[in-house]
Amino acid sequence: MNGPIDPNSWQYRQINARAPGLSYLASALINLVEEGHPILVGTADLQYSNGLVRFAQRFPERFTQFGISEQNMVSAAAGMATTGAMPFVATFASFLALLCCEQIRTDVAYSALPVRLIGHHAGISLGFYGTSHHATEDLAIMRSIADLTVVAPADGPQLAAAVKASVNHARPIYFRIGRGQEPVVYEDGVDFQFGKSIVHGEGSDLTIIACGSMVHPSREAYRALRAAGKSVGLIDMHTIKPLDTKAVLAAAAHSRFILTIEEHNILGGLGGAVAEILAEAGSPARLIRHGIRDEYSLIAPPTHLYKHYRLDSAGIEATALKALG
Repeated sequence: MNGPIDPNSWQYRQINARAPGLSYLASALINLVEEGHPILVGTADLQYSNGLVRFAQRFPERFTQFGISEQNMVSAAAGMATTGAMPFVATFASFLALLCCEQIRTDVAYSALPVRLIGHHAGISLGFYGTSHHATEDLAIMRSIADLTVVAPADGPQLAAAVKASVNHARPIYFRIGRGQEPVVYEDGVDFQFGKSIVHGEGSDLTIIACGSMVHPSREAYRALRAAGKSVGLIDMHTIKPLDTKAVLAAAAHSRFILTIEEHNILGGLGGAVAEILAEAGSPARLIRHGIRDEYSLIAPPTHLYKHYRLDSAGIEATALKALG
C-alpha cells in the first residue's frame, strides 16, 4: 500500500470534509478492534473515498489495499473469514453488487461466512461520474441472494450502530450507504436491531416507508404533510432483508396508502419487498413505489438528480399529495 496522506495536508482535509458521514465507519471499526474483536478491513483503491485511511493508519497490520481488484477482494475476505476473522471490505456499491455478485453469492453467502460487504456511494450519489458508477440495482441483486442480510442505514450514527451490532451477527451482511453527505437523522448511540424498523409516526391517510439516504427527505416531507393536516406515518426500513413484516402489515392495516421511497430502481428493491408482503397478506392498502422508474439514471450533480427524480423532500411531498388526491 502507498503511504497514507498526511492528516495535516490539504488533500486529507478536503477529502474528509466532503464525507463527514463516512467518518463513522472508520471510527466504528477502530472501536471494535479496541474492544478485542477480530476485525480485518480491506478496500479496492478507495480508502480516501470511504474514510478507511484512518483505520489503515491506526491498524496497518489489519488493513489490506487490494487495488482495483474488487472480485479478488471479496474472495480474499471469504478466505479470511474461514480463519475466525470478521472482514469488512468496502468499495463503490455499483462495483461491489454488480461486479462481485458471483463472489458474494458463492464464496461468501453460500458458505455462510461472516463477511461484511460495504457498498458506499450507492444509488445516484456519484452523480456526474456516470451510469457505470450509479448503483440502482444493488438492493434487488443482494436481497435475491440467500442467507445475506441487506441493510441501508440512514446516516453516520445509524451506520456506526449497525456496524457495532454486526459483531453478534453470524451471517454475511451487505451494508448500503451513501457518500457521507447525508444529513443527520439520529443521535450518536441510536439503537439498532437487524430486521426491526424504526417507526417515526403513524397515519390513517398514508404511511411513508423509506430506507437509507431517503429517510431524511422523507422525514422532511412527513413533517410538512402533517403540518398541512394530513394523517401521515413514517417508517425507517433500514433492513431490507429480512424485512420487518409486522411493521409493514401494521401500517397497511391503518393507512389507505403505502408509499415506498428508495434511491434505487422501483423494481426489486424496497418497493418490491413491501409489495411481496402486501400481496401475500392480501392487504387492501394501495402501494405506490417511488424511486427511479426502471431506467438508466441520468448524469448530473447529485442534487440535480435528486430533484429530477423527485427524491428530495419537495418531490416526496408532491408524490404523497398526488396519491391522496
